[in-house]
Amino acid sequence: MKYNFDEIINRRNTYSMKWDGGDFIKRIGITERYDENTLPLFTADMDFSVPQPIIDALHQTVNHRIYGYSIFPKEYYEAIQYWFHKRHNWVINQEEIIYSPGTVHALHMAVKAFTNPGDGVIIQRPVYPPFTKVIEGNGRRVRNNALVYDENGYYSIDFADFEAKAKEKNTKLFILCNPHNPTGRIFKPEELQKLATICLENDVLIIADEIHGDLIRRYEKFVPLAKVTNNTEHIITCTAINKTFNVAGLHCTNLVIPNKKLRRKLTNEMGMHLASPFAISALIAAYNEGEDWLEQLKEYIDITMEWIVKFLAEKMPKVKVRIPEGTYLMWMNFGGYGISPSEVHERIYNKANVILEDGKMFGEEGLDFQRICVSSPRPMIQEAFQRIAREFADLN
Repeated sequence: MKYNFDEIINRRNTYSMKWDGGDFIKRIGITERYDENTLPLFTADMDFSVPQPIIDALHQTVNHRIYGYSIFPKEYYEAIQYWFHKRHNWVINQEEIIYSPGTVHALHMAVKAFTNPGDGVIIQRPVYPPFTKVIEGNGRRVRNNALVYDENGYYSIDFADFEAKAKEKNTKLFILCNPHNPTGRIFKPEELQKLATICLENDVLIIADEIHGDLIRRYEKFVPLAKVTNNTEHIITCTAINKTFNVAGLHCTNLVIPNKKLRRKLTNEMGMHLASPFAISALIAAYNEGEDWLEQLKEYIDITMEWIVKFLAEKMPKVKVRIPEGTYLMWMNFGGYGISPSEVHERIYNKANVILEDGKMFGEEGLDFQRICVSSPRPMIQEAFQRIAREFADLN
């Protein structure tokens, strides 16, 4: 089936956070302006229709007319196993899979289960803001192994600093984001192996957030952390259909935990969580029948990103940006304009009426940056950049 990703679907009045949440968005300080002409490109969901097999499966669930408590059928686990074996050659045993209503919820529970107040947790800023919140909100301490940004806009890991922080007293946990949000790095197998070895040698547990692992460029390869090391006893992997298939509202994350003791401890901390019948039927359909849609989506997003890089080179040459290896996010450095981050914000959010995410939300390392989600029809993305370019024309 050929999908039309250029189709603009009106999402207003559908309870959409990005399209209907203007009051909320203003209240939490993302923007001062939100009206009927706003283009919201800040939150990590897509403005594309989901794969037809998911729609068909959800219709079948709806038509049953009863939506009671649900169990996880054998087909649920088999779909997960099928997907990761086919796409990543990763063999997952059924008993290793634990359901969570969301990745951030899982991280929150893991911090509580595996660390004590005052313990250190390593993250790599600039990084997804909830990482900091699940650490500090639970009375733990951030150990920031900041990624190193070079003149070409490429991020790398400071391994000497990482090892020093892993050796610090009371460092108990490392939250890895791969592909990395917001930089888009896919860490190489040798980088992952080195991180895993350092953590193993220093008794540091790793939680690998790999929920963007299916959203990679057509010329890139993603390898799960659990595939690059022989010892996975200190690794917990977060997977999800939410990002890959645009079903974040169905709340369906799955954790892969080979270590039985860790599984039991985290399960006890989380308590009982049951997925809705809609999440269950969506996952089975997505992993069994959604691959064709995903491949078309990846090609579409790749072309969009290529257009953005070319447009910025021509119209806003002072913006430093590179096509990310993974995710549908782009991380744009506006520092070349020599104006304050607050003025950059004013020109984009209030004058151009486009909502992105200020880089400062991802740590001080992101102060000159803006994050954009480009998972929308290309005409919408093109209009957003044309609006922004007009507001910076006097500075080029």
